[in-house]
Amino acid sequence: MVNRLADAMSPYLLQHADNPVDWWQWSPEAFEEARRRNVPVLLSVGYASCHWCHVMAHESFEDPSVADYLNAHFVPVKVDREERPDVDAVYMEAVQAATGQGGWPMTVFLTAEAEPFYFGTYFPPESRHGMPSFQQVLEGVAAAWTDRREEVAEVAGRIVRDLAGRSLAAAEGGLPGEPELAQALLRLTRDYDERHGGFGGAPKFPPSMVIEFLLRHHARTGAEGALQMAADSCAAMARGGIYDQLGGGFARYSVDREWVVPHFEKMLYDNALLCRVYAHLWRATGSDLARRVALETADFMVRELRTAEGGFASALDADSEDAQGRHVEGAFYVWTPAQLREVLGEDDAAFAAEYFGVTEEGTFEEGSSVLRLVPTGEAEPADDERIAGVRARLLAARELRPRPERDDKVVAAWNGLAIAALAETGAYFDRPDLVERATEAADLLVRVHMGDVARLCRTSKDGRAGDNSGVLEDYGDVAEGFLALASVTGEGAWLEFAGFLLDIVLQHFTGEKGQLFDTADDAEQLIRRPQDPTDNATPAGWTAAAGALLSYAAHTGSEAHRAAAEGALGVVGALGPKAPRFIGWGLAVAEALLDGPREVAVAGPVAGELHRTALLGRAPGAVVAVGEGSDAGSEFPLLVDRPLAGGAPTAYVCRHFVCDAPTTDAGELAAKLGG
Repeated sequence: MVNRLADAMSPYLLQHADNPVDWWQWSPEAFEEARRRNVPVLLSVGYASCHWCHVMAHESFEDPSVADYLNAHFVPVKVDREERPDVDAVYMEAVQAATGQGGWPMTVFLTAEAEPFYFGTYFPPESRHGMPSFQQVLEGVAAAWTDRREEVAEVAGRIVRDLAGRSLAAAEGGLPGEPELAQALLRLTRDYDERHGGFGGAPKFPPSMVIEFLLRHHARTGAEGALQMAADSCAAMARGGIYDQLGGGFARYSVDREWVVPHFEKMLYDNALLCRVYAHLWRATGSDLARRVALETADFMVRELRTAEGGFASALDADSEDAQGRHVEGAFYVWTPAQLREVLGEDDAAFAAEYFGVTEEGTFEEGSSVLRLVPTGEAEPADDERIAGVRARLLAARELRPRPERDDKVVAAWNGLAIAALAETGAYFDRPDLVERATEAADLLVRVHMGDVARLCRTSKDGRAGDNSGVLEDYGDVAEGFLALASVTGEGAWLEFAGFLLDIVLQHFTGEKGQLFDTADDAEQLIRRPQDPTDNATPAGWTAAAGALLSYAAHTGSEAHRAAAEGALGVVGALGPKAPRFIGWGLAVAEALLDGPREVAVAGPVAGELHRTALLGRAPGAVVAVGEGSDAGSEFPLLVDRPLAGGAPTAYVCRHFVCDAPTTDAGELAAKLGG
């Protein structure tokens, strides 16, 4: 067996480096080998913090007899979906089209031309619940390949033709307007879980991008129902087990609709998006809960995900060792009453058990409970000092447990989301350290991920750039982060870097009719060019780029970028009224478009009162430029010809090519921006 994963950058691939399976990385050489041996390719896609990926690896890929059969009859290829979202997207679309569902681990059988013909996700070691065993699947596919090759080729060809016919044009329905956004809000109201917050049933995912839309819609229209759904959902999540009540930060999703038991992996992207959501909720309402959660989530990211090079790691695993030395899900986070007594003593343990919902029966497995804030039916306990002391002692005790593994690769897109969240949270709450952490992550992206040619690479690890090209979401989210950082710091270089990236979006990711593609026109050609406008766990590349293009156009007056943003938003007009839960960021960007967005120029000091007031304005998608002196306009076009009024710091607000009278009064500026 040849170990081809030993030099991989991906922690997920390295987890499989010692398997008896003769793994290849995704490469032309792997498919050439399949052609030479006249065997199919087994494509296995997952990621480092995926619980069921670990399970299938342990059950099947570590089994020598399974590995021997696999090596003899297939060319096995292992892909980290976070490194190659393009490969993942293309074959996940095929899996979902064929089976009606998808997920990870993803298992796909391909011809040597990379055409898929059989699909699945997790396969157990023995057949159960109507699922064949992995060995049975391997034997069945190998037999079909040998005995029914024409049928296999016909199936593969049909799937590829079907995928090719799914390409989206740009906006046929035109720009999303007031009717489409009102219909989206109505649909969300129907899907809303009034009892538990959030949308839909179990499993329940944090709807961060939908909440951004709701906050912006309320800011623009005054719709109280939109704000109520946002605030109540955020409160329910923050009180639930999906939120780490000791260390801050959010788990990936809740397995139940009440937010009690999470799937324990913690992803950078969820925490970046939710940190920003809670900061924006505080901006809208002044909620103490929103302030606390925004800061705790920011501190979690810095404390547990920040790398030595200043970037942010992808994820913490769901699994870790329990007291018996078993590698199980949630072991780091859950508690039993006995464990509380061991750390806190009888009295404080009883108090903590009631406060955090820890019972003898447990809310999770084997009598353990996930900490959450239990509704009391009356006012919260007022003993804040006791609660803080209990939290601190439990957190210190938890730090002695074996920690979940960390996926240390730095993903450009997700770091862009973190930069935006930390920059804004730091600015709102007078935490310059958070702004500094955002700046350091941005420096890493410029230095390592952009290199000398301003083309992004997708990942890095230990300060070394990976081999995979950035996809559209990388360009959109990193530009978004740079634009937020420019507004907070007053450093125009970040606006310039955003412009470099967005020019590449216009040149290499935009089709003839204005539609966007997830990969560049000079990227590796797969069986189809992936193109997904829907927001799922993160903003789609399509909507992320639209938002950044719109903001950059507001900063610079560029018609090309404004037109590209408007062209991209047509898909929101089509999908928003029908499926608003899956295009939340697109709807948020559409709110900014309807509002202008407003352009705010502050001629005066960074971190001055007018600058802070501008940043706290709630007008959807407003952009802020700040700088002192006559040369400030060279970095920020909005500051050109913006003199100080009577020598005092002065703010200018423009919208739809019309500018208000300049003001030196923070209260007047706040009123202009919905503050």
